[in-house]
Amino acid sequence: MPFCTLNNIDINYEIKGEGKPIVMIHGFTPDSRLMQGCMEPIFTEKSGYKRIYFDLPGMGKTKGGTNINTTDDMLNIVLKFIDTIIPGQSFLLAGESYGGYLARGIIANRPEKVKGAAFICPMIIPQFEKRSLPSHTIIVEDNTFLNQLNELEETDFRSNNVILDEKTWVRYKNEIVSGCSIADQEFLSKIRNNYGFSFEIDKIKFKEPSLFLLGLQDSVVGYKDAFTILENYPRASFAILDKASHNLQIEQENLFNSLINEWLDRVLEVEDGRSIT
Repeated sequence: MPFCTLNNIDINYEIKGEGKPIVMIHGFTPDSRLMQGCMEPIFTEKSGYKRIYFDLPGMGKTKGGTNINTTDDMLNIVLKFIDTIIPGQSFLLAGESYGGYLARGIIANRPEKVKGAAFICPMIIPQFEKRSLPSHTIIVEDNTFLNQLNELEETDFRSNNVILDEKTWVRYKNEIVSGCSIADQEFLSKIRNNYGFSFEIDKIKFKEPSLFLLGLQDSVVGYKDAFTILENYPRASFAILDKASHNLQIEQENLFNSLINEWLDRVLEVEDGRSIT
């Protein structure tokens, strides 16, 4: 994977395919493998999209920097990255968790460039104690498989998922744990202390096709808080899925794929003039 150097930080990124750019933004602590794992299967049967994956500073193979201390700083480096990789071009956004929060910041700064946005278990409220959260509830449990995990693996798996089976474990380990294990925790602690934007977002209505995917059992960001910004997205599909934690894209793979495909179809309808915003 190549690097893009911005503000003395080497941003690790990878571009797949050609066509309409989609900027993929992973959550806080994992890396770009999270977004590749859930989004790439969609494009095995869909062409015409340039998928841009990258590791945020302090995550994956992108090192943190002394000049990045807040989420405002994180947003600024992401905006510079986009302006460098696809200068002057319009694009789509797909953001998971913290990446969804950054996506809202991008929309606030580049409203004329963003032609569609997908929010996967998006962080709406930065302060954890102010979020409306359900209690963590396990829905499916394969004890035969769980007996194969060691104690630490099982504890982590139980704490972060509601579908506890082999298929979920393999993807969770490969797409999420793999990134979390190499994150720069010391650097990220600075960002956690300045987790919210210093400016107001959602000041304007985003009239392009959008999608909110929310887990009914998501005990990390919840689903209720997303209702507070729904009116700012008049072309949004808003899906709350059962059997889905903060790893909805893994636990509800089929519904995830269907809804992302439908969102892309709606974006295409607008571009072709068959639909209006």
